[in-house]
Amino acid sequence: MRERLAFWVGWRFYMARQSNRFISFISFASTAGIALGVAVLITVLSAMNGFEKELEQRLLGIVPHGELTGVNEPLHDWPQIAEDAKKIPGIVASAPFVRIQGLIQKPGGFQGLTVIGITPALEAKVSTIDDFMPDTAWQALASKENSIVLGKGLANTLGLSLGSTLSLYTPNLTSQSTGRGLGSAKSHQFKVAGIFELGGELDLTTAYISLDYGAELLGLGDGVSGIRIKVDDVFAAPQLIRTLGYSQSQYMYLSDWTRTQGHNYQDIQLVRAVMYLVLALVIAVACFNIVSTLVMAVRDKQSEIAILLTMGMAKSTIMGIFVVHGALNGLLGCLIGAVVGSTLALNLSAIASGIEQLFGVQLLSADVYFIDFLPSQLHLLDVALVVSLALVMSLLATLYPAWKASRIHPAQALAGR
Repeated sequence: MRERLAFWVGWRFYMARQSNRFISFISFASTAGIALGVAVLITVLSAMNGFEKELEQRLLGIVPHGELTGVNEPLHDWPQIAEDAKKIPGIVASAPFVRIQGLIQKPGGFQGLTVIGITPALEAKVSTIDDFMPDTAWQALASKENSIVLGKGLANTLGLSLGSTLSLYTPNLTSQSTGRGLGSAKSHQFKVAGIFELGGELDLTTAYISLDYGAELLGLGDGVSGIRIKVDDVFAAPQLIRTLGYSQSQYMYLSDWTRTQGHNYQDIQLVRAVMYLVLALVIAVACFNIVSTLVMAVRDKQSEIAILLTMGMAKSTIMGIFVVHGALNGLLGCLIGAVVGSTLALNLSAIASGIEQLFGVQLLSADVYFIDFLPSQLHLLDVALVVSLALVMSLLATLYPAWKASRIHPAQALAGR
């Protein structure tokens, strides 16, 4: 009964705040501040979730979770390594590859290029690169020809299109050094069979050829440069790669995605933590307005409080009245913020695209980032956590003013009326 009475009177006091315009303005400011903080925090967390999802599905779908590479010689027994990988729980698939490092000429100088030789049937088990290139290009990698598939960024830089010829210069390790101490370079000609579009650095520095053709260029015979590994849990990749590598007799370089792309994940987590802290402080500042609102409401309602105490209302009920009064500000702000934030999060990519078209700017450049759009993924758990945080803060903000209201002396309050 007391709880119902406290809620009813608190609701009446909350609705009656319109009688004092200044209190009404402070109350509106607190509600708007909480709503803004909640909405922005939900939107930012959704953007971070989107970046993390794209990192895992797009970048880590292309970049191998782990690699085993021969140290001084190629891997000739790679089928046995693949069989050993199947025996380790957590490793999903493996595929051989050949890596060729070379230079290509572009306007203004030379640029490094990593050419990866793959077998499409096996590569599809460890990579999703086929999702980013035409079927004709993917099929061309299955033939033992000099076909090459380039990233869109590199093709645009070099002015290449389908059917164009690309020259790759690699060191001639078997040649004698010249008088200057520099070995001669070998030139390899490739025909552009397709263009993939992934975004970021991989578009500019990576190309794909047939595994057999790449092994022939390097004179590896039936050997390969290394073997790619895919795991079911990307965060377990370092341990799984070490387990597989330590079980082999041949010396190998062990590498996993945390060494090459781990900084991207760390950056996302750092931004998430910083933004969560900053926007939580924004919500906390908005909750201070609740304190101001209730302090003024208590001073404005002293006579009413004194009458209620004189009639026998318990101090705990008086305290509950103003807790309800202040909590309604926080609740309204949380509801508005959750609706606005969720709406923004669900349409963030479209909104960002509209801003780019309207102002003629590019928010994310594919030359710098691994994506060229602003991703977003709304998690209901994030919404629940943000709303809970704001509600707890708003409830804490009501405690002191509510306690002060319960300490009012009826006689003094009525005498000063």
